[in-house]
Amino acid sequence: MKSLKSCFVIFLLFLGCRPGIKQEQISMKQDQHSFSKPDHARVTHLDWKATVDFDTKTIQAVATWNVETAKDAQEIIFDTKGLTIEKILIDNQPAEHKLAEADPILGQALSVSLTPDTKTVSISYKTDPQAEALQWLSPQQTADKTNPFLFTQSEAILARSWVPCQDSPSVRFTYDAEVTVPANLLALMSAANPKEKNSTGVYTFTMKQPIPSYLLALSVGDIKFHEISQRSGIYGEPSLVDTAAWEFADLEKMIAGAEELYGKYRWDQYDVIVLPPSFPFGGMENPRLTFATPTILAGDRSLTSLIAHELAHSWSGNLVTNATWNDFWLNEGFTVYFEHRIMEKLYGRDYSEMLALLALADLHETVDDLKAKNLYRDTRLKLDLAGRNPDDGVTDIAYNKGYFFLRLIEEQHGRDKFDSFVKDYFNENAFKAMDTDGFIAYLKNYYLKNYSLTIDDSFLNAWIFTEGLPANCPKPVSTRFKKVDDFLLEWRNSGKLDDQQGKAWSTHEWVHFLTNLPDPLTESQMQALDKFGRFTDSGNSEILTAWLTKTIEYQYTPADARLEDFLIHTGRRKFLNPLYKELIKTDQGKKRALAIYSKARPNYHFVATNTIDKLLN
Repeated sequence: MKSLKSCFVIFLLFLGCRPGIKQEQISMKQDQHSFSKPDHARVTHLDWKATVDFDTKTIQAVATWNVETAKDAQEIIFDTKGLTIEKILIDNQPAEHKLAEADPILGQALSVSLTPDTKTVSISYKTDPQAEALQWLSPQQTADKTNPFLFTQSEAILARSWVPCQDSPSVRFTYDAEVTVPANLLALMSAANPKEKNSTGVYTFTMKQPIPSYLLALSVGDIKFHEISQRSGIYGEPSLVDTAAWEFADLEKMIAGAEELYGKYRWDQYDVIVLPPSFPFGGMENPRLTFATPTILAGDRSLTSLIAHELAHSWSGNLVTNATWNDFWLNEGFTVYFEHRIMEKLYGRDYSEMLALLALADLHETVDDLKAKNLYRDTRLKLDLAGRNPDDGVTDIAYNKGYFFLRLIEEQHGRDKFDSFVKDYFNENAFKAMDTDGFIAYLKNYYLKNYSLTIDDSFLNAWIFTEGLPANCPKPVSTRFKKVDDFLLEWRNSGKLDDQQGKAWSTHEWVHFLTNLPDPLTESQMQALDKFGRFTDSGNSEILTAWLTKTIEYQYTPADARLEDFLIHTGRRKFLNPLYKELIKTDQGKKRALAIYSKARPNYHFVATNTIDKLLN
């Protein structure tokens, strides 16, 4: 068992230059997923000038970095992947540089010679048409099917495939940008954004708060804006933007509720863009502009917890950032906890407890799955991803084991104390990076200093450094789910499905119903269920995925066409994984999966294909 006394204390990392944010330089551990050595020379500000070319599927750009160097620095190292480097200047003079041998996961280290007096490094380059962070969509792949679309996905280490950078979450910088796009399209970034198109296709951006590279984001397309409040709004394709605005009508209430819990929102504006369906995640917390999947447009505002999650990242992740991807749980565990608190504040305790019960079910499934794959070590909160893609750490462990760990601290010592801790944690560590050992030191010191309470080392070890789920994991209780369970029991006993029963159910109750159906199910039972819930025709992706998983298991052929259509036109990895996993359980199913995937793969982002390729091979 790891001794907590040997842990490193909190380390405060480099912050980007901006008025009001103090520069600090404190010893850093090397990030396993970055070639950069920011303790020798680091970036502080980016001036990015770029032209987006849909015909060649490339971005031609110049990235000019302001740098700070140690006294003995002779080089600065950038992370790159697949970039064509055309010219490099230091302080407007030609510079010597070299590209190291390519690593399949990390890309190539770009070393630029400099002196301790160097102020700027300017890199002219072009992206590759297959750049992993860039998703180029044809008009047919969009909602409106009239114009092409581009979006980026930089997390975890994909920013290096479209901007040469020090691609570590511990390195923060501010940025300005000028982006040229076709005149009929609008460009947006994780920065201060325009609200409408101009006639030139040239857009300028400023991000005055320092961010890590994984929060760099760009989106280009036929996009409109719908205001929700003075500091929030919705972007989307013309056919979706009003629907999305209705779905997210509580956006300002969420922001205000979050501020009441844990302090002022520090990013000025909070907008959401609904992307085309190939976006691989539910959402991405890019500062000022959350990227969201259209699969949350359920028509009943029941899936807006995802927006609460991405909003919560404005504090946990964007404001206080995991120092390395081994500490990913610090971003996501806090965010899930915060998300549930926002949902409880807006919609009540029983509603948030439904979400917590679903999270617990997902967590148990993930633990079992990782154990079966001989990856039980990945059920620890503190990961060791050396030599692996950090995307391997994006599981329910970081999200939900992290959530239940924090929830248990709240339950054991009191919510008021925990709220004070979280609020001060965000405020005192704002715009800094945090590692797991630093978190432990901060937590123990805070409770001892403020409440004379000792957080026991064995408790922390059991949750953070030990595999599996501890026996003292909180057990949520939901009266609404209890009613669903009672209905399921009645159906098993009587065989009757009351058409009126589910009319008031939320998405979460329907998913709970479907995932707890008795086993096995007959053909006639599947037909009765489909008639009862009209599942095969559902436009709700959460409900449809839960249902299609059952139709694959029980070979319910009336849903075959719907399954293929859904897999081809949905790129969200959360839904793809369980469906392909269920398909490949049989030889016939695997043949079907491969046939569908051959049609669907061009519509998926690299993040999704990287996962599904491994699954099907």
